[in-house]
Amino acid sequence: MAARITARDRELLAFLAEHRLVLREHVQVALGISADAANARLRTLRRADWIRWQAPQYDGHCSGYQIRSSGLAAIGSPLPPPRRPDPRGYPHDVGVAWLWLAARAGSFGAIGGLTSEREMRSRDGRDGDHEAPFGIRLGGTGRGGRERRHYPDLLLRTAGGKAIAVELELTRKSRTRLETILAGYGVDGRVDGVLYLVHTESHAREIAAAASRVGVSSLVHVQLFRWGGSMRSFERNLSPVGVRAHGRASEAGR
Repeated sequence: MAARITARDRELLAFLAEHRLVLREHVQVALGISADAANARLRTLRRADWIRWQAPQYDGHCSGYQIRSSGLAAIGSPLPPPRRPDPRGYPHDVGVAWLWLAARAGSFGAIGGLTSEREMRSRDGRDGDHEAPFGIRLGGTGRGGRERRHYPDLLLRTAGGKAIAVELELTRKSRTRLETILAGYGVDGRVDGVLYLVHTESHAREIAAAASRVGVSSLVHVQLFRWGGSMRSFERNLSPVGVRAHGRASEAGR
């Protein structure tokens, strides 16, 4: 007999569907429950075979929960199952889930909507080459002859309807790659601002300099933040979008 799915199960599965990897601590914040209650709910979803526990890799990283195809089917989600996590991207995957929760909680001010990278990629893939893809066009073609596109970690829609691309930039890109992405944002009129979150001042200066070189300084806001790996540290270090920005991004938080 098929497992019975509750409203809370659906809420949790929907959250898991948005992210590549989810920790028990994420679940606590997402549902507003205790650690014991989060563990119990995750056990229930595992018994139903809707999610899987990703055991730590050789370096102790990559542990967490991922939604299965059966879990996506249980809530009618068209998203694909997340790929198995890569140890090199583990901090980023965990950080993006915290970022999503922080945005939902109002750390960027009032918002009208949130779209994850997984949702953006999936919708573009389902809709094909429609006129207004979520992906930022970079010019040229990539693998399989497909148009090259870049996806932010989060697309935030403010209460006033402005679109803000949020980039959790934990590692450095090459100068060419960074400038190509920034130039793509510059010619994409749908994006009203781009917020880069970085750990170090040198990285912040690097992105600001690249934005200046390609003429998009008015669009890009770089925010230095110190992340201790928790929701609280995200909330302490984030400010409403557009506080110190100018140009197209200056209206983002209004």
